[in-house]
Amino acid sequence: MTKKALFITSNIGVEQDELIKPLEFLQSKGIEVIHAAEEQKEVQTVKHGNEPAASYIPQTSLAKVSAEDYDILVIPGGTVNADILRLNEEAHKIIQYFTDNHKPIAAICHGPWVLVNAQRIKDKNLTSYKSIKLDLENAGANWFDEEVHRCNTNNWPLITSRCPDDIPAFNQAILQELDH
Repeated sequence: MTKKALFITSNIGVEQDELIKPLEFLQSKGIEVIHAAEEQKEVQTVKHGNEPAASYIPQTSLAKVSAEDYDILVIPGGTVNADILRLNEEAHKIIQYFTDNHKPIAAICHGPWVLVNAQRIKDKNLTSYKSIKLDLENAGANWFDEEVHRCNTNNWPLITSRCPDDIPAFNQAILQELDH
C-alpha cells in the first residue's frame, strides 16, 4: 500500500524550499503527498524569510483533512507560516490526532513552533531555527543544535531540522521513518 504524507501550511509566508523540496523528494520515492493549507487557495511562499517566491495551489484545506488517512505529517517552516498555523485550531486538531495515535510528525525551521500551541511539545527533544529555541524550551522541550533530530518521547516520533540547508538530511529522515 502506498504511504501518504500530509503537508500543512498557512496561505502566506511558507519557506518555499521547505515545502517544495521535501514534497518533491517524497513524490519521487513513490509516496502520495497532499498539501493542505488554511484555505484551498493560492499559497504564497518566500525565500530566506521575506523574499517573495512562487505560489502554489494546495489540494485541500485543513478543515477538509481526515488525519487518519495519512502516515506522516510534515510542517514546513517560514516565520509567518508557523506563526499563523500556531493560531489555527484545525492545525492543532491534526497535530493532536497524529500525536494521540503515535504517528510521526516532521517539522523544519519554524515548523516546531506550531507544536507549542497544539500543546504537544513538552518533554520532546528537537531542533529548529535558532530564533525559536527559547520559545520551545519555555514550552518544555529540550533543544539541540543538530542537522536533524528524531525523538520518540511520549510514544510519537518527531523529526526536526533547523533550516533549508538541512533539507537533504530532513528528507532522508522522513523517508527512513516511512520505511519503518
